[in-house]
Amino acid sequence: MIYVYSELQSGFRWLKKYHGASPSFACILGFTATGLIPGISAAGATPQDREYTAIADAEFLAKGVQANYHHPLPLLEAGVSPTFITRAVVEALKLPTYIFNAGLLHQPTVETIDLGGVAAACVSSGKAMGIDKVRHLFQQGLKWGEKLADTADYLIIGECVVGGTTTALALLTALGIEATGLVNSSHPTCNHSQKWSVVQTGLSNAGLLAQCDPLIAVAAIGDPMQIVAAGMAIAASRRTGVMLAGGTQMLAVYALIEAIANYHSVSAQLSQIVVGTTRWVAEDPTGNTVGLAQVIGRVSLLATGLSFATSRYPSLRAYTSGYVKEGVAAGGCAIATHLKLNWTSTQLLNTIEALFAHYRYLRRNSIG
Repeated sequence: MIYVYSELQSGFRWLKKYHGASPSFACILGFTATGLIPGISAAGATPQDREYTAIADAEFLAKGVQANYHHPLPLLEAGVSPTFITRAVVEALKLPTYIFNAGLLHQPTVETIDLGGVAAACVSSGKAMGIDKVRHLFQQGLKWGEKLADTADYLIIGECVVGGTTTALALLTALGIEATGLVNSSHPTCNHSQKWSVVQTGLSNAGLLAQCDPLIAVAAIGDPMQIVAAGMAIAASRRTGVMLAGGTQMLAVYALIEAIANYHSVSAQLSQIVVGTTRWVAEDPTGNTVGLAQVIGRVSLLATGLSFATSRYPSLRAYTSGYVKEGVAAGGCAIATHLKLNWTSTQLLNTIEALFAHYRYLRRNSIG
């Protein structure tokens, strides 16, 4: 139930090594004002909703099904938050979960590990974050990667950043990787032209030089999650396996890891790092995730075989029409159930549906 799309030999080697293994999960929350651009993301029906998407997802991830929430999961154009997938896995595997605040616009409503970050300005500004803040977040990532490497057999690193595929495109471009038309989005049809317009403006305003320090690139056009995830993966990879759980956002983080390792002569065990996502991302006909992985090179792209095609809930079946696709490490956590429990897609679907049914029941009764 796990598909390997690039660097097949190293991907299957990684899966064999960690078959039956027990992971820990680090979820990194971040914010970029890029996510407030009208139409840029479907992870929240309005820009105001998108201010709280990461906070709402973190609340559900931490607490599971409750009658009431400080910030209920946001209404989407179609579908439901991928945190249902992630939470179902967290419960099934009793997954040790660490939620990090890398830089949010508002304070989270559950306990998080505050890294002293900052919400990023829009990519178009070319001045997303201060370089000192980026360096600080990188050091925090390194510190926590080293700590978490000792907590389990391998480490899943996930994210929740609305607008993050646009900052991913910006970062990839700044690193010299031709990624135009290759990234994904939460829309059923990727808004490539809108993303590229925003990125072009940001790169022009940033005035980045070729072969510049990758940390300076993140400061200009990135988001706070990217640099934390890179530092965390670099440090953890020296001692254990790492799954960067996400789609093109995590491919951008992998590219950033390589750039940092090369530019700053930092030791990273790249063979220990894979990217894990969903088939909705890997096989999205309006993006080219596999092509992007191949352009970056040396990265194994994995995907869960999870399908919602037979779900009895329209909100879950919306994934098969291209809505949402991924987020909050949904794909990577699903892969963990295949590795640890040998679950089929149907077993995982049944577990997610049970959680979703419980959520719907309590919400209806608490409102009604």
